Amino acid sequence: MTAMKEFERFSKSGHRSFRGNSLPDSSPSTIMTSGHETVQLRLEDRTAWITLDRPPLNILDTAMMRALDAALKRAVPKCDFVIFQGAGQKAFSAGAEIADHAPKRVSKMLSAFHAVFRRLAAADCVIIAAVHGHCLGGGMELASFCDFVLAAKSAEFGQPEIKLSCFPPLAMVTLPQLIGMRAAARLILTGEQIDAAEAYRLGIVTRVVPDAELPAAVDSLLEELRRLSPSVLRLTRKTLHRLHFADFAKQLKEAERVYLSVLMKSHDAREGILAFLEKRKPNWRGK
Repeated sequence: MTAMKEFERFSKSGHRSFRGNSLPDSSPSTIMTSGHETVQLRLEDRTAWITLDRPPLNILDTAMMRALDAALKRAVPKCDFVIFQGAGQKAFSAGAEIADHAPKRVSKMLSAFHAVFRRLAAADCVIIAAVHGHCLGGGMELASFCDFVLAAKSAEFGQPEIKLSCFPPLAMVTLPQLIGMRAAARLILTGEQIDAAEAYRLGIVTRVVPDAELPAAVDSLLEELRRLSPSVLRLTRKTLHRLHFADFAKQLKEAERVYLSVLMKSHDAREGILAFLEKRKPNWRGK
């Protein structure tokens, strides 16, 4: 089953098939845990483990986005490292909930999602994504915004929004700076899905490892980073982002404006979303 077809089935069937982390965790007494139904936060040794817990595909709805921002609000001031991971076996995250793109809901959804990135952009802790399975749409936007992306060999990446007659506002801002305009255009304008090896070649992924070795790869990276001065590491991370994303806030605001005021008022954008939800072929009018 393709990722898009599986996503369509999941969107119609609701969520909560099982719970669990893709990266096994120990449970020493020093751990503090908290969470929303679909976002789990574990704090230990100045490290936050944030699990997207809406399997099988960890689709990000508006409530989950707000819970993710709340978890970051708690974690960022207390931690040197934040690790994102997806629950279950199939996905880091296959993207945002399509139903939340409806005209009456899309503004709140976009505001909730982009609040996560505004918080990450202002953070000084190191952000790591541990990616397995599908990493699509908003899931790829989240992973690619991290400082390190460790990917299982089976992971697949893509920005398929164009196939629904939409575009990914956050990726429009960040991907060209991350991998260059030509490669960003390839992914955003075609909706092509790529494997972990190609994502590594393009510069989206830091390291590709066999699926079973992903937890060990995260531990190894944390061990390496913990040998460094935590204060200098935080300062360096924050300065690096400030220098290379100096116009991030302005550019994201403009992408949001076009998305809400132009794209979402077009027939074809509304038709693409409705056709997906109704499981039918879209009727494009070119307007």
